[in-house]
Amino acid sequence: MAAPKIDRAALNDAAGPLLFVNATIHTLDPVIGDIETADLMLAGDKIAGVGPGLHTAAGDDGATVVDCSGLSIVPIAGLSTLAPGSPATFAVIDTHGRNAWEYVIWRPEHAVLVVVDGISRATASSSAVPVARRRPADSPYVGMWIDESGFLHQELTPDGRYDETRGGRPHAYQGSFWIDGNRIVYLDDLGFWAYGEFLDGVLHHAGYILHRAPQERS
Repeated sequence: MAAPKIDRAALNDAAGPLLFVNATIHTLDPVIGDIETADLMLAGDKIAGVGPGLHTAAGDDGATVVDCSGLSIVPIAGLSTLAPGSPATFAVIDTHGRNAWEYVIWRPEHAVLVVVDGISRATASSSAVPVARRRPADSPYVGMWIDESGFLHQELTPDGRYDETRGGRPHAYQGSFWIDGNRIVYLDDLGFWAYGEFLDGVLHHAGYILHRAPQERS
């Protein structure tokens, strides 16, 4: 069964709240978790509600209903959750599975719709998908990280840039990074997105396990 088409222009002209229904919603919220056949209601640039059954009050609220049957809704780049009160910044993805939200990083062409602060965008390309929240560059994770084999050196600098040395080859990858909680998202200068997680003081990124390099004493 083909996924329904979504009229992006009509969404921005809607008078009432937007209500996305019948989707698999990956909230990335540890309490709410993933919800199948669920609804997501917006109130301007914020999420008003998430879960099954919201569509039953669509008429009362004058909501514009968007059928997302066969689609998944995911936070953009994993930097926010889809819990009530969170920014209405997410992607509607034509795929399923536990890690469907990762497709907005690795396979942006799977995005049917991108919504940023409650306003729909045309595409999920790297030029159109902003990071939901930019954190200050004085993060405690700024510094040099080295994987267990010594092959990968990744430097996170205070100006929000990263620089990787791979197998002794300097500047193998360079770009911008953002940190929210224990998650880090990278936007490489080549245009692709990547992500990692800090767990117990260790950086897990693209199959590598990196440890913080000892800081030099002045």
